Amino acid sequence: MKIGVDIGGTFTDLVLSDNDNIRIYKLSSTPDDPSRAMLEGLRLLSDGDLSRIAQVAHGSTVATNAILERKGAKTALITTAGFRDLLLIGRQNRPDLYALHPTLPPPLIPREQSFEIEERIGADGSVITPLNIAALDALLAQLAVAGYESVAVCLLFSYAHPDHEQRIRDRAVQLGLFSMGQIALSHEILPEFREYERASTTALEGYVRPVMNRYLGALESAIPSPLLIMKSDGGVISAGEARKRAILTALSGPAAGVIGAHLIAKAAGFDNVITLDMGGTSTDVALIPGSPISRAESAIDGLPLRTRVIDIETVGAGGGSIARIDSGGALQVGPQSAGAQPGPIAYGRGGMQVTVTDANLVLGRLDADHFLGGAMRLDIDGARQALERLGMTLGISKEAAALGVIQLANTSIERAVRRVSVARGYDPRQFTLVAFGGAGGLHACEVAERLEIPRVLIPPAPGVLCAFGLLAADIRLEYRDSVLMTGEEAVTKTARAVERFIHEANIDLEREGIPPEQRHFFPLIDARYLGQAYELTIPLTNALTQTFNAAHENTYGYQLDRPVEIVNVRLEAVGSVDKPILTRAPITPNDAQNAKISAAYEREHLIPGARFSGEALIVQMDSTTVVPPEWHAEVDAYHNLILTRGKP
Repeated sequence: MKIGVDIGGTFTDLVLSDNDNIRIYKLSSTPDDPSRAMLEGLRLLSDGDLSRIAQVAHGSTVATNAILERKGAKTALITTAGFRDLLLIGRQNRPDLYALHPTLPPPLIPREQSFEIEERIGADGSVITPLNIAALDALLAQLAVAGYESVAVCLLFSYAHPDHEQRIRDRAVQLGLFSMGQIALSHEILPEFREYERASTTALEGYVRPVMNRYLGALESAIPSPLLIMKSDGGVISAGEARKRAILTALSGPAAGVIGAHLIAKAAGFDNVITLDMGGTSTDVALIPGSPISRAESAIDGLPLRTRVIDIETVGAGGGSIARIDSGGALQVGPQSAGAQPGPIAYGRGGMQVTVTDANLVLGRLDADHFLGGAMRLDIDGARQALERLGMTLGISKEAAALGVIQLANTSIERAVRRVSVARGYDPRQFTLVAFGGAGGLHACEVAERLEIPRVLIPPAPGVLCAFGLLAADIRLEYRDSVLMTGEEAVTKTARAVERFIHEANIDLEREGIPPEQRHFFPLIDARYLGQAYELTIPLTNALTQTFNAAHENTYGYQLDRPVEIVNVRLEAVGSVDKPILTRAPITPNDAQNAKISAAYEREHLIPGARFSGEALIVQMDSTTVVPPEWHAEVDAYHNLILTRGKP
């Protein structure tokens, strides 16, 4: 028995896989303590005996929320003398080029919590100024007395010679002032040049590690089975490793959905897809042109983060997104959300502000009697009264106000899809839209129509697809080092690094329980033309120059006759896990009348081969799908809903 658990802002989703049987469960999240809903769901699915569970895979937003809400650990930064203002100065980028008074995010660790230490490493790794041990002892004692929970250490050029950083941690432990886990070293977190990005990523690690350590430690104590944690790159690692590298989970929330959608779409015969994950708080979209796209750098709340993440675009348009009238009298939707508590007005939990869910209910796009499989009756009268008041303010009917809310949400989602497709050279008309999340099926067809996407795929359990994706995620580890060389010397250093990485990866994958035949290694390099400021990531091949020239021309439209510099070398180590088996069922052509209840269809009674036309609602425990007029629905052999516009 394996269980995937995804904790969202509104609902906590669980998927159980046992001998090729899939069970799902959905319950309200508990924002004050996210683990409470998770443990309740695990107890229900295991009939109260958690020892029956062989493995739990978990997607968490704990690290992300700690950063966004500035509720992380009290963290100190130790850096080279003269570089105390490293985080404050940053790159001096202007987020709004034409703003006379741009608003910049404050550094995660303020200046008064940043400290200098006398030492200096040169760019070539040589020791210019030895580490001042006496000054270090005094500083560590000062930090311990001040009650710092963690210390982020980022010394200049430490990626080239990490000895000083290692000695700082060893000294802190030797003096009994801090534990190993309380010290985050930049050469371990990000062994690359660019000191600001390295310092920012290390500061983020130090800031969230104690929070994640407490959260995961409590879960490990409560759950006797192995616990895997989703990373931002779509892979999973053991909870023990996640406690050491907490920042790897910072943008992991929507990654599991992309992995699950890719697996389901590929089985159904669709390689090129765009994912649309609409939950209670936000909508996440991603492009999969054959396989998920990842990138090496991202940002959280304006703070640079140099860890590999799946390329996902997020907008504040979810089922709980709040509709409001701005100072100019215009209707706005999101990014604020009603969340799980109090939630939309329709939930009957004290919500007072109109949300997208309320608008869908008033327009008849949700069945008040069949929400969550009938376990939760929606307050349609309360939603109507609220939309009536909103409409009166705007001078329109409640139906027109509700439609306006829906259209604004769809516009936000459409823009996000354009950013991951059209803006990057992909034509969305050549893709299939895979919609999931609790609200994905309510908006998918209308978004697809706006973008002329020919087809929408709704998975069998769309509302819990992120939890399903956790069961399908492989173990993923990454190793990296700086090279900053050209010619044969660079090739030699790179080859040696890859050999070392593979040795380390085999040890780590062995620890994760991955047998040798399920281990796969993908060496990559970050390269650029000599003299350029930024690099491209390409596979490591024998034809290095030709491979880079082709990648550069594909990205920028031209090549240069100039030496290629290898900036960084990476190894992606993948431990393949057994995926949930998607079984084909026989196709039996039918008109789906056996699944029809009044004006809606019950999803669980739709069998492969069912075909019908909209306007229709398809209801199920975890989600609702709207089939608009002129759209047609068909159930394939994997119980996916395939929706197309035009003639069936």
